[in-house]
Amino acid sequence: MGHDPRRSLRSRGLRARRGLSQNFLRAPHVAERMAEALRRTGDPTVLEIGPGTGALTRPLLARGLRVLALERDPRMVALLGEELATAIDAGRLELIEGDARRVDLPGLAAKHGLAQLPVGGNLPYAITGTLLRRLVDGADVVPLAVVMVQQEVAERLLSPPGSRAYGAPTVFVSARYRVERLLRVPPTAFHPPPKVWSAVLALRRRERPRATVDEAFERVVRAAFGQRRKTLRNALRPLGLPREALEDRLRSLGIEEAARGETLDVEQFDALADLLRGEPPGPRCAT
Repeated sequence: MGHDPRRSLRSRGLRARRGLSQNFLRAPHVAERMAEALRRTGDPTVLEIGPGTGALTRPLLARGLRVLALERDPRMVALLGEELATAIDAGRLELIEGDARRVDLPGLAAKHGLAQLPVGGNLPYAITGTLLRRLVDGADVVPLAVVMVQQEVAERLLSPPGSRAYGAPTVFVSARYRVERLLRVPPTAFHPPPKVWSAVLALRRRERPRATVDEAFERVVRAAFGQRRKTLRNALRPLGLPREALEDRLRSLGIEEAARGETLDVEQFDALADLLRGEPPGPRCAT
């Protein structure tokens, strides 16, 4: 029988906090699948975002992994400190009380003397977008992230250019990671159950980034998707790009002037960002 968060919470008179977007995983097979995917990287230490009552922490530890568990709720830090004291004393589990929205992944890896730091966790739905961006910004040290997200978010990250679900998050994540769906997860797998289905995704870092995710890239992507009904030329106008230079770049990329942002792939966005970087068009990275 796997870990049941209801028992841990009830024994301490605790309840999930809606303000922290807490839905605790209680499906052992889901946690086991996530832990096994993380074990296969071969890295001895993983970062778990939002361990809660430890549904994923336990199978990670059972596989011999050292876990850095980043938890915002001090109640859960105390709970894990009691229930997993043996692993803490053995140096196999380190509890870090803090906000994952502000985590510096390269800095955290360096602090612990790690070149690579795989990431796992059941991402709080209210801040999923922010945490995905943290993974993109820290991709140089994150070879794999195995994360639980809303099914709607999973569909967006898996969607191709031209589809309705394709948007800025798709572009940012796919610039650095290949996205694979491992599992669909029903609301009954959580306590309390959310109103929507979820999905476990594996984000595997690309050997070669599809784009340079910098300020120029972000400005172009956000402008293109800021008003989806506008043509790309009109959507990018607020960036102050010279009209002739923009039109020349669109033609060189084979993009029609009436095209909209959702039809562009990552490499095309990167080529447009070169205009802001002051760089000439060059060969794009292979996908």
